[in-house]
Amino acid sequence: MNENLFASFITPSMMGLPIIIFIVMLPTILYPSPNRLFTNRVISLQQWLIKLVLKQMMTIHNTKGRTWSLMLLSLIMFIGSTNLLGLLPHSFTPTTQLSMNLAMAIPLWAGAVVTGFRYKTKASLAHFLPQGTPTPLIPMLVIIETISLFIQPMALAVRLTANITAGHLLMHLIGSATLALLSISFISAAVTLALLLMLTILELAVALIQAYVFTLLVSLYLHDNT
Repeated sequence: MNENLFASFITPSMMGLPIIIFIVMLPTILYPSPNRLFTNRVISLQQWLIKLVLKQMMTIHNTKGRTWSLMLLSLIMFIGSTNLLGLLPHSFTPTTQLSMNLAMAIPLWAGAVVTGFRYKTKASLAHFLPQGTPTPLIPMLVIIETISLFIQPMALAVRLTANITAGHLLMHLIGSATLALLSISFISAAVTLALLLMLTILELAVALIQAYVFTLLVSLYLHDNT
């Protein structure tokens, strides 16, 4: 019970060296490249899900936006698999680190914005000043729209970090309560354990939903700029 509540969020190290790079590369093992004409059920299910998600995300995009399809698909697969692996006992979830989420959000957001200013300069600048704005409000609206534009990558990163971290903390607290109640009341411990199991199922859904939401918002930013 004296364990630090935030110990699971500390970047793991081995012999004084951080091993975060190996943890980040681990999800790539889960997606083997099929080298046979007839694949097994797991790879067939994997390919079907990839095509389903790709079709749903790329429907709204034009030809220029669809050039990002491989990047967006890799993003949702990486975040989803990393979140799921983080639910395993004694594991580390890289997406609980705000620095890593910002490292994913800022380049993608910046790429979408730069694409918009390059190919749709007038439309991109028009977002800073809505049509029909009264003249006295023009400076204020330009400042507000500029701030809202630069907040977008921060909102992406904070949303993912907060949701994953909150779920892990809640599971840690309920798990600790279950162990504490086991020596006091078996019935109370059983009820708490059932609550923990339901929360675990919810966290499995949240892990996939947050990966989808993160990628979908990046896709929408891209759609607004292409």
